[in-house]
Amino acid sequence: MLEIIALKKVTLNKLMLEKVKFEVNVKKILISSIASLFFASNISYAAEAPASPVKVDTVTEISLAATADLMGTLHSRSYVSITAGVSGRLEWLQEPGVMVMQGDVLAKMDLLPLQLKQAEQKAQIKRANINSRYFKNELQRLKKLRKTNSTSQFQVDQTQSQYELAQADSEIATLKLKQIEDELKRATVKAPFDGVVTERVVRAGTDINRSDILLKLLDTEHLEVRLYIPVKYLAYVRKGLALKLQAIGQTISTEVTAVIPSTDPLSQTFEVRIQIPEHMNEFWTAGQLVKVTVPVQDAHPSLTVHRDALILRRDGTFVVKVDRENKAHRLLVKVGKGTLDRVSIQGDLQRGDRIAIRGAERLNEGQSVVVQ
Repeated sequence: MLEIIALKKVTLNKLMLEKVKFEVNVKKILISSIASLFFASNISYAAEAPASPVKVDTVTEISLAATADLMGTLHSRSYVSITAGVSGRLEWLQEPGVMVMQGDVLAKMDLLPLQLKQAEQKAQIKRANINSRYFKNELQRLKKLRKTNSTSQFQVDQTQSQYELAQADSEIATLKLKQIEDELKRATVKAPFDGVVTERVVRAGTDINRSDILLKLLDTEHLEVRLYIPVKYLAYVRKGLALKLQAIGQTISTEVTAVIPSTDPLSQTFEVRIQIPEHMNEFWTAGQLVKVTVPVQDAHPSLTVHRDALILRRDGTFVVKVDRENKAHRLLVKVGKGTLDRVSIQGDLQRGDRIAIRGAERLNEGQSVVVQ
């Protein structure tokens, strides 16, 4: 009896195992059928989907060099100390922080001493002219007497000499007057360029000497970056080379205006200067740090695409190639170094291939497109 019961259990187990295998096979067939239908529907959709409009750019071969980011400092191209033009008492001085235009008054000296010297010199000129006219008349009189031998030649020559000396004295007095008038002009110090007063060194009422520093004037319109680069990169930086500059969210590309190949023995660096476009004065100011991207190797030709062509996904970076029949093909690429708007890539691409840069994100493999 026990043997019969055991036999029934074995038979029952075999039947259950066969049932499980059958159900597994049925599920595999269903999954395979669903996958085939889904793949077929995708192919059909790609083939039958309406053409999507896209904007394309071509794969271009350009030379890109390895770069390094260095920090430079913004400087004003004109930051000068304004000095006194004459000695005397300072009567008025411009306040710090005031924006001035070229020709605006920055400082005034007490003009009374110079005005008195000017009046005195005008009197000296008047006296010299009177003396000159006297000797001129005397010379003319003696020359008439000499014709009748009523005077000696010695007296004529002596008066001639005195007349010429009187003329020279008159000329000297006139030149001294011009010097005093020049001092009067320099007693009022004017701005040599547009800028802002950053510092006042002396106060009004102070007696100062000529060339003493009165205040400091900063040109805020003309800025330049001064950058110190390791001397081993000197061969890769030249005047006219376009470099990328970044600071506080602003990025520009501008050219090197000066390379000073004089190496600092301690830091082993040389100075490079880069002029900043005037429209950046709204965002940048003197004393600010700026990140500058400089080449550190020779450039090598590479295939590049526009940055807008890149499609970033978890499984990699893709671009969409548009063939001659205006069909879309998604290609996996490897991205390298780049510029402001282009990046080097490696993948199944050739120079001149058309790459979608607008409208590529939702395209399926083989879908028709309309190039705008």
